[in-house]
Amino acid sequence: MTKTPKTIRLPAIRILQGGRAPLYCFAIDGKRLHQIATVSRVQRKHDGRIHGYQRPEVMAHIEEIRRYIESERPMIPNAIVIAFDSAVRFTSVGKSAHDDGSGVHGWLDIPHDPATPEEQLPGWIVDGQQRTAALRDADVEAFPVFATAFISSGPEQQREQFILVNSTKPLSRSLLYELLPGTGESLPTALERRRLPAVLLDRLNHDEDSPLCGMIQTPTMGAGVIKDNSILRMIENSLTDGALYQARLAGSTDGSSHDKMLSVLKAFWSACREVFPDAWGKSPRKSRLMHGAGIVTMGLVMDAIADRRDGKQFATRSRFGAHLTLIAEDCHWTAGAWTFADGMVRRWSDIQNTPRDVQLLADHLLTVYRRALAVDRKKSPSKP
Repeated sequence: MTKTPKTIRLPAIRILQGGRAPLYCFAIDGKRLHQIATVSRVQRKHDGRIHGYQRPEVMAHIEEIRRYIESERPMIPNAIVIAFDSAVRFTSVGKSAHDDGSGVHGWLDIPHDPATPEEQLPGWIVDGQQRTAALRDADVEAFPVFATAFISSGPEQQREQFILVNSTKPLSRSLLYELLPGTGESLPTALERRRLPAVLLDRLNHDEDSPLCGMIQTPTMGAGVIKDNSILRMIENSLTDGALYQARLAGSTDGSSHDKMLSVLKAFWSACREVFPDAWGKSPRKSRLMHGAGIVTMGLVMDAIADRRDGKQFATRSRFGAHLTLIAEDCHWTAGAWTFADGMVRRWSDIQNTPRDVQLLADHLLTVYRRALAVDRKKSPSKP
């Protein structure tokens, strides 16, 4: 007696694109994806030819997606792309209103036998292997996802679709970060870490009382003179263990964290505008204060000044200004040359936005500030 093959039957929609093989759109519990599809790992066999096409699993990425899936209100709207072999069948239901082939409803029958070895499953993941792995490992009972599938003519077509899916230009980081302030739902960890800096940047760039209003270059504000990434780095550094960390901590009890952090940022950069008027508002090419190296370095100076509050209120604009004047003569943002402690001399325009130059400039200005502060205190012991 012939044994009836086991199948998973799913409602699906068949559509045609450009005269090629049909596409099948359906929903499936993400926990079941590994029952019908596997991953074709890229490798070079003994014959020297490339076999497969998928990169190895990125465990950190999978873990990040898994945590998001296990969060309170996760949503994954983008579809998993699967290539099926010819054993998968589609059966239309009735007569569709669209006889041109777009949107035909029916059933997709996918062979399924728990005893089938992984390499003999009817489907291969073309796009979504990290999501599929995260869904497999997530501590949830079920998580339905969308899938788009096609009947593959062989590994060549699978590889072609893999290249096409993964070669499209990703969303720029700048645009991604500019969109973050308008989100309220839980996000993957990497994006969640960037949300607060992005919110503060957005306020600095749009609040009318901000000294940086309209000056930060983003995808929607191309006329800005300061790169958004420079501001983000400055904010992130301070949030780690600087002035913004302290302001956030102070405002955590009454919900005023954002206001306290913004007041520190606005006060400091207002003081910079007053102390360095000739370097303010120019392009980074004409002013290293507006340059990535200057922005990040001055953020560290802000933290050092704010750290001198001795238990008092956060530094005001006048207080920041008074301390910035201590280093003003040693700053060469638009002309002249920097003379560093080891005798190295660098033209003002030679300072670049590299980790080495940022560290060099930051060490120099912080050293100058501490020495000037010590001298100033000797002259006026009553000063804070």
